[in-house]
Amino acid sequence: MTARARYMPDHVLMTADAVGGVWTYALELARGLSARGVHVTLAVMGPSPTASQRSDAAEVERLTLRESNCRLEWMDGPWDDVERAGEWLLALDRELAPDVVHLNGYAHAVLPFASPVLVAAHSCVCSWWRAVHGVPAPDSWDRYRSAVRAGVQAADLVVAPTRAMLDALAADHGTPRESHVIANGRTVHVVRVEKEPFILGAGRLWDEAKNVGALLDAAPSLPWPVYVAGATSEPARDGVSLLATGGHVRLLGTLTPRALAGWMARASIFASPALYEPFGLAALEAALAGCALVVGDIPSQREVWGDAAIFVPPNDSDALGHALTRLAGDPELLGTMADRAQHRAARYGVDRFVDGYVDAYERLGSASTADALALSA
Repeated sequence: MTARARYMPDHVLMTADAVGGVWTYALELARGLSARGVHVTLAVMGPSPTASQRSDAAEVERLTLRESNCRLEWMDGPWDDVERAGEWLLALDRELAPDVVHLNGYAHAVLPFASPVLVAAHSCVCSWWRAVHGVPAPDSWDRYRSAVRAGVQAADLVVAPTRAMLDALAADHGTPRESHVIANGRTVHVVRVEKEPFILGAGRLWDEAKNVGALLDAAPSLPWPVYVAGATSEPARDGVSLLATGGHVRLLGTLTPRALAGWMARASIFASPALYEPFGLAALEAALAGCALVVGDIPSQREVWGDAAIFVPPNDSDALGHALTRLAGDPELLGTMADRAQHRAARYGVDRFVDGYVDAYERLGSASTADALALSA
């Protein structure tokens, strides 16, 4: 018996933004789909991609960028722009006739696309707010809440990178008609260099969910220096600035993926005491680069890392400091945890990641075909 040939869409229309991890995710998926002969049109909203991001996108065959400067649904006062972006996406759907519309947001799933709609749930302000502030998002977010709920309920399929994220989405916005967990994947070209005695953190300093402040608080008591990569509102001198923590922390600013990979290759420990992290691509990249992991003790990180990380209460900088000091002072434990993290990270390979989405697209295509046949009968 011959094996059934894997279904492969010809064309995927995918939305993205250039603000954070969604861009990395979208390019990784587009790269994997392109290698299988699939064309991806990436409809970018929000701030324009940087020169480095454009360069990365240009390296992906069968990837076309289409851009709009419309504000994203989680930004301040976005709704006129959300409506304008919806009209633009519908026009792209008519022009391109893709096999599937893959939305990396929620609000536009209610639109009358001719193609089946997949929504990928990367995060949500409602679950973010609860994780960071311990209470539901205020009434000022009601319109956002309503738009997300409508999109979750309208989508043909909702995908999340962890069961924890899918459960949080359902708790806030109701159970989707169809849902599936597809773990994120990452290809990292690791530079083989000698590990150095320092701790690396990464994340937008202005995002309270990343909880970089806990690492900064712990830094003065640590035996090793701390380096933090990520966007900050503080102007940097020559790309590096010192925080007012006695010189224990250096901010590296926003790094290109290649530059960040270089820092991860050198770092012995990667610290991510996040309050909210639907998956955590940075920790995955660090694990692939051979770092031992210290992460926030939250459901999604337990799900992703199992026994391959050291977990600390996110709001306890003393516990974070103790965990980092223990690792730094115990070479055997450090090596064991680095090996465990790297081994665990191997299960989040890019082939498995892309396979998951190809299967999801096939489910959507099969359902769409069945519906069309039922209507014509």
